[in-house]
Amino acid sequence: MDASDTPDVPECLTTPHPAGEDTRHLDVPPTDAALPRRDFLRIAGASAGALLATGCAPPVAFPAAPAKGVERGRGTAESSTHVVIVGAGAWGGWTAYHLRTRGVKVTLIDQYGPGNSRSTSGDETRGIRSSYGDRATGELWTPWARTAIGRWKLFEEEWAKPFRTSFFHETGDVIMRATREPFITKTIDLWKANNVRHEVLTGDEARKRWPVIKADDITVAITEPDAGVVRCRAATQAVAAIAQKLGAELVIGRVRPGPIVNGQMDGVILDNGTVIRGDAYVFACGPWLRKLFPYMENRARIPIGHALYFGVPQGDTRFQFPNLPSFNFPGVTGWPMLPVDSRGFRVRGAIAPPAGTAAPTPTPAATDPTLQDPDLSSRWTNQDRVDGARRFLAARFPILANAPLLETRACHYESSVNQNFIVDHVPETTNAWIAGLGQAEGFKFGPVVGDYIAQRVVGINGDPALKKAFALPTEQYDRPPG
Repeated sequence: MDASDTPDVPECLTTPHPAGEDTRHLDVPPTDAALPRRDFLRIAGASAGALLATGCAPPVAFPAAPAKGVERGRGTAESSTHVVIVGAGAWGGWTAYHLRTRGVKVTLIDQYGPGNSRSTSGDETRGIRSSYGDRATGELWTPWARTAIGRWKLFEEEWAKPFRTSFFHETGDVIMRATREPFITKTIDLWKANNVRHEVLTGDEARKRWPVIKADDITVAITEPDAGVVRCRAATQAVAAIAQKLGAELVIGRVRPGPIVNGQMDGVILDNGTVIRGDAYVFACGPWLRKLFPYMENRARIPIGHALYFGVPQGDTRFQFPNLPSFNFPGVTGWPMLPVDSRGFRVRGAIAPPAGTAAPTPTPAATDPTLQDPDLSSRWTNQDRVDGARRFLAARFPILANAPLLETRACHYESSVNQNFIVDHVPETTNAWIAGLGQAEGFKFGPVVGDYIAQRVVGINGDPALKKAFALPTEQYDRPPG
């Protein structure tokens, strides 16, 4: 890919179809037949066979920068299949990307645009790791996370230079604990089972390696040297831009599902009444899934997470990449400042006030409907969270105890009643899909999950165990949100 093929991010992201524009040329007449698959299988060829054999997104290179002439479908076989994706965040964008690299026509719809501040993928950074010893789904997630790390690196190699920036930073990751608790033991077991390169350090070794961390009580630390951090918003926008460069159409507008006729969804409907039709529909719209599908109301929760970015001392590179890894302490994660845009030293989580301290200022009850509505919820970080983050800094990074707070970010994340991702049909349909419930980890898996969703939509079911694991849950929470 030479300079003449460099994707222009502003142009790609500012040339969508507005909600009021006539998009009838996108319509494909609905059919009574199931989703056409022969075109896709013909295009995918040997790759499809590999996917069927592995049962999930394979740990090999995904199609990256297209050869000259491939963009917008030139130079690659085109499928007659048209997939409409609702949601241009991490999962929707990567699904669009993978479908387009295989010649499938894609319309990508988002009400606010890729990487917007209301979206789950709208934070500035996300950690990319495979330490899932604290998850019931760890056996499944760990190998997928390792594949995702490899694919993020490939994405960096292929696209950082054309975009004249950097997306993935190999910071390494360290988890520090006062005792060898089950999370540590299980994570090590999963790493060994998946041949993950890692280290197990004593407290003394950890203190010697990272003297800026106050770790007097730490007896064990485990590291994943090739874990890292991705610039989340920038990567989300870049993936959407690349999908457009490959021929996907981006429409900015709010939609609702169309009617279900003979087991098939018949289009999605924009607020102005315009109907956009395809052969298949993917709803990868994060916390908005609960608003679009009543079925999801008591099967998903959408709490809000807060991240704070603190300024590092001028001229002190000890708190900057690559001189400090991302870190995990009980209840708190974070990472060093990334020099590309220098948002700051990132802290998510807090240390509670000492026992006997006056209770913090009450916050609105979680049953407040605005806190369960991603269109209306406030993303402001209150002083209690700031104070808790500062207590953490004072305890673990004392040099930063009084560091200036540069900015805060907040986003809904989605958790399901079964604590797993969902990639399954919309109830009572054969051509519409729900893809979401990332469990606060979904962005990390974007390159892999997007590939898997693309496979499922075109009829490649793969491993039955994965299909079962990602099925819509039948169970519900015991009580309403709150």
